[in-house]
Amino acid sequence: MSPTLDTVERILAATGHRLTVAPVLHWHEIEIGGGRTVTVPSQLPDLPAREAVRSLDLPLHLDWSRPGRVVDLADRRQRARAYEVVLREGRPVDIEAIVDGALLVDLWDELVLPKKLRMAWQPLIDDASGASAAETREARAIPLAMCGASRAKSGIICQTTVE
Repeated sequence: MSPTLDTVERILAATGHRLTVAPVLHWHEIEIGGGRTVTVPSQLPDLPAREAVRSLDLPLHLDWSRPGRVVDLADRRQRARAYEVVLREGRPVDIEAIVDGALLVDLWDELVLPKKLRMAWQPLIDDASGASAAETREARAIPLAMCGASRAKSGIICQTTVE
């Protein structure tokens, strides 16, 4: 016979632990064009703080062209580049192991991502940040003079109105 939940909680409490519940992520494949798909979770991943800011070797299937694929996730710039690669190329197991939802929301406007990939993840970002779609478009718009071809390709919205 298995112990009751009350018994498990008492045993854990005696060892200085507690029982917590974590949601299971469900994954959806999204077509982003050119025969490519990406996987997007039902909600943002939530990593323990120590894992979210660790150093790691990116798996070969994510970063095959760069020798010494060590990334320091505590470094904002390195974390941004790693998240870009993982969101574009990663499998669900990669995303769950590397991307922290709160840190992703914090970096979101700085990431250079294909437009359809950004659109696929945007509802999760909006939900986590409490932003509406209109607020998101307005916040991401930049003056037309600053909008080059590389920004347009990344899905950044350029303002066309003159102030």
